[in-house]
Amino acid sequence: MMREFAAGVGTLLRGFRMWKSHTRLLALGLIPAFIAWAVLLAAIVPLLIWLGDITDWMTPFADGWTAPWQGILRFGLGAVIVVAALALSAAVFTALTLTIGDPFYQRIWKGVERSLGEDPTGESGFWSTVGEGIRLITMGVLVALLTLMIGFIPVVGGVTASIIGVILNGRLLARELTGRAFDARGVTGHSRSGMLRTGRARVIGFGVATQLCFLVPFGAIVTMPAAVAGSTLLAHDLRRRAAYGGQGAQEVAKERRTKPSATPPADASAEAPGQGARTAVIPAATQPNATPPAPPPPPASPRA
Repeated sequence: MMREFAAGVGTLLRGFRMWKSHTRLLALGLIPAFIAWAVLLAAIVPLLIWLGDITDWMTPFADGWTAPWQGILRFGLGAVIVVAALALSAAVFTALTLTIGDPFYQRIWKGVERSLGEDPTGESGFWSTVGEGIRLITMGVLVALLTLMIGFIPVVGGVTASIIGVILNGRLLARELTGRAFDARGVTGHSRSGMLRTGRARVIGFGVATQLCFLVPFGAIVTMPAAVAGSTLLAHDLRRRAAYGGQGAQEVAKERRTKPSATPPADASAEAPGQGARTAVIPAATQPNATPPAPPPPPASPRA
C-alpha cells in the first residue's frame, strides 16, 4: 500500500517534469490558476484577520475561564477553523481554476496524451465542467464540516482532523482532476469508480501531494498545470492496469475452458481394484440375484 501511495506522489512529480519538456504548454495554465488564487486569497485574508473575533464569538462560555485554559481552547478552535478553511479552499480553487481555464487545461491533457502515443478523441463541455465543479465544492464543504467536527475532540482532535481532511480532500482532488482524461476515453460512472477504487492508494497519494503543494505560498499557481498533466498520467496508468487485469482474467478463463478433462476409464463397467475380492467373501446365499439351494430329498418310507 505504501508503495502505491509513493507511486501516486511520483505521478505528480512526473507532472512537474512536464514543465521541462512542455514549458509553453503548461505555462498556459498559469493564468486561470493565478485568477482563482487571487479570488481565494481575498476570502482567506479577512478570515485570518478576524479569526480571534470568530473564536471569541463561538466560545462565550469560556469568557470566565482563567489562563491558560481560555487561550488554549480558543487557539485550538482557531487552528481547526483554519484547517477546515484550507481543506475547502483546495476544492474551491480546483473547481474555479478548471472552470475558468477549461480551454487551456484541455490543451494540456491532450498534449500529455499525445506524448504517451495516444490520440485523444473526447472533449468535456463547459456546462459539464461547471457541474463537476459544483459537485466538487459541495463535497469539499462536507469534508470541511467533518474536519471541523472532528477538531472538537479533546487532545487529538486537531491532529486527527488535519490528517483526515487532507486524505479525504486529496481523493476528491484526484477524482476531479482525472475526470477529463477519463471522459476522453468514454470511462464514466461505475467503470471510473472501479478504476479509482482499485488504485485507491495511488489516487490518494497523488491527491494528498497535490493538496500539500497547494498550501505552499504561490505553490498552487505553479502546481495546477503540473497536476493536470500528472492526473492525465494517473488516468492512463489506471486504465492500463484495468486493461491488463481484464486481459489476464480472460486468459485464465480461456485456459480453464480449453483444459482437457480427466480421461474416463475404457470400460466403465469394469470393477474397481479390490471390488471382486470383497465380493468373493460374501456368502452366495446373501448375494443378490443368487440361485437359492435345492431343497433336501424327502426321507424314504419304511418297509412293511
